[in-house]
Amino acid sequence: MTIHIVNGPNLNLVGKREPEIYGNVSLDNYLGDLGTEFKDRTDIKVFQSNAEGELIDYLQEIGFDESAKIIVNAGALGHTSLGLGDCIRAISAPVIDVHISNVYARESFRQNSFVTPAAVGTISGLGLEGYRLAIEWFLRK
Repeated sequence: MTIHIVNGPNLNLVGKREPEIYGNVSLDNYLGDLGTEFKDRTDIKVFQSNAEGELIDYLQEIGFDESAKIIVNAGALGHTSLGLGDCIRAISAPVIDVHISNVYARESFRQNSFVTPAAVGTISGLGLEGYRLAIEWFLRK
């Protein structure tokens, strides 16, 4: 099994950007630690892009691999990208939608998502630990 963690716009700035919302640990460091922690149980691959088309291309590339499981944090694109939601519906690999912050405790526009209805599940508001929980869920499936 390979678990792909796919992160959208501005998530490369986690640890620097709005630490009161996203914390002060870089996403690269955190996900690197998860890769080490779970290396005996699964292969974890991380992809991040600020470009919508690159995210869709990557999901299409990996989304039909029978051994693939996908964790997506689409960032702001989750609220704006019909194409990203359509892509997740089109691929066969299961997707878990992860949000670092609790989108329901923030601005109302963040409560609408094109990704969430296409995913098998959503984790929101548990900080970076949402990624760990998604990995653990996939490992139990």
